[in-house]
Amino acid sequence: MEQIFTYDRIYSFTHAIFLAIGCSEKDATTATQTLLSADVRGIDSHGVARLSGYVRLWDAKRVNATPQIKVVYETPSTAVVDGDAGLGLVVAPFAMQVAIEKAKIAGTGWVSVKNSNHFGIAGYHAMMALQHDMIGMAMTNASALVAPTFSVERMLGTNPIAVAIPAKEQPPFVADMATTTAANGKLEILQRKNAEAPFGWVQDKEGNASADANILKKQGALLPLGSDREHGSHKGYALGSIVDIFSAVLSGASYGPWAPPFPAYVPMPENMPGVGLGHFFGAMRVDAFRPVDEFKQHMDNWITRFRNAKPAEGHDRVLIPGDPEREMESVRMKEGIPIVNSVVADLQELGNRFGIKL
Repeated sequence: MEQIFTYDRIYSFTHAIFLAIGCSEKDATTATQTLLSADVRGIDSHGVARLSGYVRLWDAKRVNATPQIKVVYETPSTAVVDGDAGLGLVVAPFAMQVAIEKAKIAGTGWVSVKNSNHFGIAGYHAMMALQHDMIGMAMTNASALVAPTFSVERMLGTNPIAVAIPAKEQPPFVADMATTTAANGKLEILQRKNAEAPFGWVQDKEGNASADANILKKQGALLPLGSDREHGSHKGYALGSIVDIFSAVLSGASYGPWAPPFPAYVPMPENMPGVGLGHFFGAMRVDAFRPVDEFKQHMDNWITRFRNAKPAEGHDRVLIPGDPEREMESVRMKEGIPIVNSVVADLQELGNRFGIKL
Protein backbone atom coordinates (compact mmCIF):
# COMPACT_ATOMS: atom_id res chain seq x y z
CA MET A 1 0.00 0.00 0.00
CA GLU A 2 1.08 3.57 -0.61
CA GLN A 3 0.07 7.15 0.04
CA ILE A 4 0.16 10.12 -2.33
CA PHE A 5 1.97 13.31 -1.38
CA THR A 6 2.32 16.55 -3.34
CA TYR A 7 5.82 17.59 -4.34
CA ASP A 8 5.53 20.75 -2.22
CA ARG A 9 4.59 18.77 0.86
CA ILE A 10 7.55 16.39 0.54
CA TYR A 11 9.82 19.32 -0.32
CA SER A 12 8.89 21.26 2.82
CA PHE A 13 9.41 18.22 5.03
CA THR A 14 12.74 17.22 3.47
CA HIS A 15 14.06 20.78 3.52
CA ALA A 16 13.17 21.08 7.21
CA ILE A 17 14.99 17.83 8.01
CA PHE A 18 18.17 19.03 6.31
CA LEU A 19 17.96 22.30 8.24
CA ALA A 20 17.43 20.33 11.45
CA ILE A 21 20.74 18.46 11.05
CA GLY A 22 22.56 21.77 10.61
CA CYS A 23 22.65 22.45 6.87
CA SER A 24 22.63 26.08 5.76
CA GLU A 25 19.55 27.34 3.96
CA LYS A 26 21.43 27.19 0.66
CA ASP A 27 22.71 23.64 1.19
CA ALA A 28 19.32 22.42 2.47
CA THR A 29 17.70 23.77 -0.68
CA THR A 30 20.30 22.16 -2.94
CA ALA A 31 20.11 18.83 -1.11
CA THR A 32 16.31 18.79 -1.23
CA GLN A 33 16.11 19.63 -4.93
CA THR A 34 18.75 17.01 -5.76
CA LEU A 35 17.16 14.27 -3.65
CA LEU A 36 13.56 14.83 -4.79
CA SER A 37 14.56 14.90 -8.46
CA ALA A 38 14.63 11.11 -8.09
CA ASP A 39 11.06 10.90 -6.77
CA VAL A 40 9.56 13.10 -9.47
CA ARG A 41 11.38 11.14 -12.19
CA GLY A 42 10.07 7.84 -10.84
CA ILE A 43 13.36 6.61 -9.38
CA ASP A 44 11.84 5.93 -5.98
CA SER A 45 14.86 3.98 -4.75
CA HIS A 46 17.02 7.12 -4.67
CA GLY A 47 14.63 9.77 -3.41
CA VAL A 48 12.99 10.61 -0.10
CA ALA A 49 13.13 6.91 0.85
CA ARG A 50 16.84 7.50 1.51
CA LEU A 51 16.37 10.60 3.69
CA SER A 52 16.62 8.75 6.99
CA GLY A 53 19.78 7.05 5.67
CA TYR A 54 21.47 10.43 5.22
CA VAL A 55 20.44 11.42 8.74
CA ARG A 56 21.87 8.18 10.13
CA LEU A 57 25.16 8.95 8.38
CA TRP A 58 25.07 12.37 10.06
CA ASP A 59 24.39 10.69 13.41
CA ALA A 60 27.42 8.47 12.82
CA LYS A 61 29.49 11.60 12.10
CA ARG A 62 30.18 10.39 8.58
CA VAL A 63 28.34 13.35 7.02
CA ASN A 64 29.41 16.93 7.68
CA ALA A 65 26.34 19.20 7.51
CA THR A 66 28.49 22.34 7.13
CA PRO A 67 31.26 21.32 4.71
CA GLN A 68 33.89 23.66 3.30
CA ILE A 69 33.84 22.28 -0.24
CA LYS A 70 36.86 23.38 -2.24
CA VAL A 71 38.96 22.82 -5.33
CA VAL A 72 42.29 21.34 -4.21
CA TYR A 73 43.94 20.90 -7.60
CA GLU A 74 43.19 22.29 -11.05
CA THR A 75 44.29 23.00 -14.59
CA PRO A 76 42.37 25.13 -17.12
CA SER A 77 40.09 22.19 -17.97
CA THR A 78 40.32 19.87 -14.96
CA ALA A 79 39.90 19.95 -11.19
CA VAL A 80 39.83 17.82 -8.08
CA VAL A 81 37.22 18.78 -5.49
CA ASP A 82 37.40 17.87 -1.78
CA GLY A 83 33.84 17.53 -0.47
CA ASP A 84 34.86 17.79 3.21
CA ALA A 85 32.59 14.81 4.00
CA GLY A 86 29.53 16.83 2.98
CA LEU A 87 26.28 15.45 1.66
CA GLY A 88 26.91 14.19 -1.85
CA LEU A 89 23.61 15.89 -2.69
CA VAL A 90 25.45 19.20 -2.13
CA VAL A 91 29.02 18.30 -3.10
CA ALA A 92 28.08 16.92 -6.52
CA PRO A 93 26.22 20.01 -7.82
CA PHE A 94 29.16 22.15 -6.66
CA ALA A 95 31.60 19.98 -8.60
CA MET A 96 29.41 19.82 -11.70
CA GLN A 97 29.22 23.61 -11.69
CA VAL A 98 33.02 23.73 -11.60
CA ALA A 99 33.08 21.47 -14.68
CA ILE A 100 30.58 23.74 -16.44
CA GLU A 101 32.58 26.89 -15.65
CA LYS A 102 35.76 25.29 -16.96
CA ALA A 103 33.97 24.19 -20.12
CA LYS A 104 32.84 27.78 -20.73
CA ILE A 105 36.50 28.76 -20.93
CA ALA A 106 38.32 25.66 -22.21
CA GLY A 107 35.57 23.96 -24.22
CA THR A 108 35.42 20.99 -21.86
CA GLY A 109 35.59 20.62 -18.09
CA TRP A 110 36.42 17.49 -16.10
CA VAL A 111 36.15 17.21 -12.33
CA SER A 112 36.94 14.29 -10.04
CA VAL A 113 35.72 14.39 -6.42
CA LYS A 114 36.94 12.85 -3.17
CA ASN A 115 35.69 12.92 0.43
CA SER A 116 32.01 12.90 -0.51
CA ASN A 117 28.92 10.76 0.15
CA HIS A 118 25.98 9.28 -1.79
CA PHE A 119 24.90 11.90 -4.36
CA GLY A 120 21.37 10.83 -5.33
CA ILE A 121 20.67 10.13 -8.99
CA ALA A 122 23.50 10.68 -11.47
CA GLY A 123 21.11 12.08 -14.07
CA TYR A 124 20.36 15.20 -12.02
CA HIS A 125 23.99 16.30 -12.14
CA ALA A 126 24.51 15.47 -15.82
CA MET A 127 21.37 17.45 -16.71
CA MET A 128 22.81 20.61 -15.12
CA ALA A 129 24.84 21.07 -18.32
CA LEU A 130 21.80 21.17 -20.61
CA GLN A 131 20.81 24.78 -19.91
CA HIS A 132 24.31 25.85 -21.01
CA ASP A 133 24.12 24.06 -24.39
CA MET A 134 26.56 21.51 -23.07
CA ILE A 135 26.69 17.74 -22.87
CA GLY A 136 26.88 16.61 -19.25
CA MET A 137 28.33 13.44 -17.74
CA ALA A 138 28.18 12.19 -14.17
CA MET A 139 29.28 9.03 -12.40
CA THR A 140 30.07 7.85 -8.88
CA ASN A 141 31.47 4.88 -7.07
CA ALA A 142 29.41 3.37 -4.28
CA SER A 143 29.22 0.77 -1.49
CA ALA A 144 30.86 -2.51 -2.52
CA LEU A 145 27.89 -4.79 -3.17
CA VAL A 146 28.80 -6.14 -6.61
CA ALA A 147 30.76 -9.30 -7.40
CA PRO A 148 32.99 -9.10 -10.48
CA THR A 149 32.49 -11.80 -13.10
CA PHE A 150 33.64 -15.20 -11.72
CA SER A 151 33.91 -13.81 -8.15
CA VAL A 152 31.94 -14.33 -4.94
CA GLU A 153 33.62 -11.35 -3.28
CA ARG A 154 31.89 -7.96 -3.32
CA MET A 155 34.33 -5.51 -4.90
CA LEU A 156 32.41 -2.75 -6.73
CA GLY A 157 29.38 -0.53 -6.24
CA THR A 158 26.42 -0.14 -8.56
CA ASN A 159 28.54 2.68 -10.03
CA PRO A 160 26.08 4.58 -12.27
CA ILE A 161 26.83 6.51 -15.45
CA ALA A 162 24.66 9.38 -16.71
CA VAL A 163 24.93 11.36 -19.94
CA ALA A 164 22.65 14.28 -20.86
CA ILE A 165 22.62 15.70 -24.40
CA PRO A 166 20.60 18.75 -25.49
CA ALA A 167 18.26 18.82 -28.49
CA LYS A 168 16.23 21.59 -30.13
CA GLU A 169 12.50 20.83 -30.40
CA GLN A 170 12.81 17.34 -28.97
CA PRO A 171 13.40 16.79 -25.24
CA PRO A 172 17.01 16.04 -24.30
CA PHE A 173 18.58 12.61 -24.48
CA VAL A 174 19.23 11.53 -20.87
CA ALA A 175 20.77 8.14 -20.17
CA ASP A 176 21.08 7.33 -16.45
CA MET A 177 21.93 3.76 -15.55
CA ALA A 178 23.66 1.59 -12.99
CA THR A 179 26.42 -0.66 -14.25
CA THR A 180 24.72 -3.57 -12.48
CA THR A 181 21.76 -5.54 -13.80
CA ALA A 182 19.67 -3.69 -11.19
CA ALA A 183 20.49 -1.00 -8.64
CA ASN A 184 20.46 -1.87 -4.94
CA GLY A 185 17.51 0.48 -4.48
CA LYS A 186 15.43 -1.82 -6.67
CA LEU A 187 16.12 -4.63 -4.21
CA GLU A 188 15.06 -2.37 -1.34
CA ILE A 189 11.75 -1.73 -3.10
CA LEU A 190 11.20 -5.48 -3.50
CA GLN A 191 12.03 -5.99 0.18
CA ARG A 192 9.33 -3.51 1.19
CA LYS A 193 6.85 -5.43 -0.97
CA ASN A 194 8.05 -8.86 0.23
CA ALA A 195 8.64 -9.75 -3.41
CA GLU A 196 11.31 -11.88 -5.07
CA ALA A 197 14.06 -10.56 -7.32
CA PRO A 198 14.22 -11.64 -10.97
CA PHE A 199 16.96 -14.16 -11.68
CA GLY A 200 20.05 -12.40 -12.97
CA TRP A 201 19.97 -9.59 -10.40
CA VAL A 202 21.81 -11.26 -7.52
CA GLN A 203 23.79 -14.29 -6.46
CA ASP A 204 24.22 -16.02 -3.09
CA LYS A 205 27.48 -16.19 -1.15
CA GLU A 206 28.54 -19.28 -3.11
CA GLY A 207 27.98 -17.56 -6.44
CA ASN A 208 24.71 -19.30 -7.31
CA ALA A 209 21.82 -17.45 -8.97
CA SER A 210 19.21 -16.34 -6.44
CA ALA A 211 15.77 -14.69 -6.34
CA ASP A 212 16.08 -13.64 -2.68
CA ALA A 213 15.67 -9.86 -2.46
CA ASN A 214 17.35 -9.99 0.97
CA ILE A 215 20.39 -11.91 -0.27
CA LEU A 216 22.79 -9.00 0.37
CA LYS A 217 22.09 -9.41 4.09
CA LYS A 218 23.22 -13.03 3.74
CA GLN A 219 26.62 -12.24 2.17
CA GLY A 220 25.26 -12.47 -1.37
CA ALA A 221 26.06 -9.93 -4.08
CA LEU A 222 24.58 -7.87 -6.87
CA LEU A 223 25.60 -8.87 -10.39
CA PRO A 224 27.25 -6.66 -13.02
CA LEU A 225 25.18 -5.58 -16.03
CA GLY A 226 24.62 -8.71 -18.11
CA SER A 227 24.10 -11.01 -15.10
CA ASP A 228 26.56 -13.74 -16.15
CA ARG A 229 29.54 -14.24 -18.46
CA GLU A 230 27.45 -15.71 -21.28
CA HIS A 231 25.15 -12.67 -21.28
CA GLY A 232 27.90 -10.07 -20.99
CA SER A 233 28.54 -9.55 -17.26
CA HIS A 234 32.20 -8.96 -18.10
CA LYS A 235 31.06 -5.78 -19.88
CA GLY A 236 29.13 -4.56 -16.86
CA TYR A 237 32.14 -5.42 -14.70
CA ALA A 238 34.39 -3.35 -16.99
CA LEU A 239 32.00 -0.37 -16.99
CA GLY A 240 31.71 -0.43 -13.20
CA SER A 241 35.50 -0.58 -12.94
CA ILE A 242 35.89 2.45 -15.21
CA VAL A 243 33.50 4.43 -13.01
CA ASP A 244 35.41 3.37 -9.88
CA ILE A 245 38.76 4.43 -11.34
CA PHE A 246 37.56 7.76 -12.75
CA SER A 247 35.65 8.62 -9.59
CA ALA A 248 37.99 7.43 -6.88
CA VAL A 249 41.45 6.35 -8.04
CA LEU A 250 41.74 9.59 -10.01
CA SER A 251 40.56 11.83 -7.17
CA GLY A 252 41.94 10.25 -4.00
CA ALA A 253 38.66 8.78 -2.74
CA SER A 254 38.40 5.20 -1.48
CA TYR A 255 37.80 2.66 -4.24
CA GLY A 256 36.73 -0.92 -4.83
CA PRO A 257 35.95 -2.86 -1.64
CA TRP A 258 37.11 0.10 0.48
CA ALA A 259 34.34 2.45 -0.69
CA PRO A 260 32.40 3.69 2.37
CA PRO A 261 29.07 1.81 2.80
CA PHE A 262 25.83 3.80 2.68
CA PRO A 263 24.18 2.07 5.67
CA ALA A 264 25.56 3.83 8.74
CA TYR A 265 25.46 0.62 10.78
CA VAL A 266 27.90 -1.15 8.44
CA PRO A 267 31.48 -0.76 9.76
CA MET A 268 33.88 1.26 7.65
CA PRO A 269 36.43 -0.88 5.79
CA GLU A 270 39.89 -1.18 7.28
CA ASN A 271 43.00 0.31 5.66
CA MET A 272 41.02 2.60 3.36
CA PRO A 273 43.30 3.93 0.59
CA GLY A 274 41.46 7.25 0.18
CA VAL A 275 38.84 9.51 1.74
CA GLY A 276 35.10 9.14 1.29
CA LEU A 277 33.22 8.31 -1.88
CA GLY A 278 34.32 9.67 -5.25
CA HIS A 279 32.47 11.16 -8.20
CA PHE A 280 33.42 12.20 -11.72
CA PHE A 281 31.79 14.91 -13.84
CA GLY A 282 32.23 16.18 -17.36
CA ALA A 283 30.83 19.13 -19.29
CA MET A 284 31.42 19.64 -23.01
CA ARG A 285 30.41 22.75 -24.88
CA VAL A 286 28.59 21.71 -28.03
CA ASP A 287 30.04 24.67 -29.91
CA ALA A 288 33.51 23.35 -29.15
CA PHE A 289 32.69 20.72 -31.80
CA ARG A 290 30.12 22.25 -34.17
CA PRO A 291 27.58 25.13 -34.19
CA VAL A 292 24.98 24.61 -31.47
CA ASP A 293 21.92 25.10 -33.67
CA GLU A 294 23.27 22.72 -36.28
CA PHE A 295 24.00 20.07 -33.65
CA LYS A 296 20.57 20.42 -32.05
CA GLN A 297 18.83 20.06 -35.40
CA HIS A 298 20.70 16.83 -36.00
CA MET A 299 19.91 15.63 -32.47
CA ASP A 300 16.23 16.25 -33.26
CA ASN A 301 16.68 14.24 -36.46
CA TRP A 302 18.42 11.43 -34.56
CA ILE A 303 15.74 11.30 -31.87
CA THR A 304 12.86 11.47 -34.36
CA ARG A 305 14.28 8.66 -36.49
CA PHE A 306 14.79 6.41 -33.47
CA ARG A 307 11.31 7.18 -32.16
CA ASN A 308 9.93 6.15 -35.55
CA ALA A 309 11.78 2.84 -35.58
CA LYS A 310 9.35 -0.03 -36.11
CA PRO A 311 8.40 -1.46 -32.70
CA ALA A 312 8.55 -5.18 -32.00
CA GLU A 313 5.29 -7.07 -31.65
CA GLY A 314 3.58 -6.29 -28.35
CA HIS A 315 5.17 -2.85 -28.03
CA ASP A 316 3.58 0.46 -28.99
CA ARG A 317 6.69 2.52 -29.58
CA VAL A 318 10.45 2.83 -29.30
CA LEU A 319 11.65 4.95 -26.40
CA ILE A 320 14.55 7.38 -26.22
CA PRO A 321 16.68 7.39 -23.04
CA GLY A 322 15.03 9.84 -20.67
CA ASP A 323 11.47 9.36 -21.97
CA PRO A 324 10.08 7.32 -19.06
CA GLU A 325 11.53 9.66 -16.44
CA ARG A 326 10.38 12.81 -18.23
CA GLU A 327 6.86 11.46 -18.66
CA MET A 328 6.76 10.35 -15.02
CA GLU A 329 7.87 13.82 -13.88
CA SER A 330 4.98 15.38 -15.79
CA VAL A 331 2.51 13.04 -14.10
CA ARG A 332 3.88 13.26 -10.57
CA MET A 333 4.16 17.03 -10.50
CA LYS A 334 0.43 17.15 -11.28
CA GLU A 335 -0.94 14.11 -9.49
CA GLY A 336 1.48 13.70 -6.60
CA ILE A 337 4.22 11.29 -5.59
CA PRO A 338 3.32 7.82 -4.27
CA ILE A 339 5.27 6.66 -1.22
CA VAL A 340 4.92 3.14 0.16
CA ASN A 341 3.59 2.89 3.72
CA SER A 342 6.83 1.52 5.15
CA VAL A 343 8.70 4.60 3.91
CA VAL A 344 5.92 6.89 5.16
CA ALA A 345 6.26 5.32 8.62
CA ASP A 346 10.04 5.79 8.47
CA LEU A 347 9.63 9.46 7.53
CA GLN A 348 7.05 10.02 10.27
CA GLU A 349 9.45 8.58 12.83
CA LEU A 350 12.17 10.87 11.48
CA GLY A 351 9.80 13.84 11.70
CA ASN A 352 8.85 13.00 15.27
CA ARG A 353 12.51 13.05 16.26
CA PHE A 354 12.95 16.62 15.02
CA GLY A 355 9.44 17.88 15.70
CA ILE A 356 8.63 18.18 11.99
CA LYS A 357 5.25 17.03 10.72
CA LEU A 358 5.04 15.06 7.49
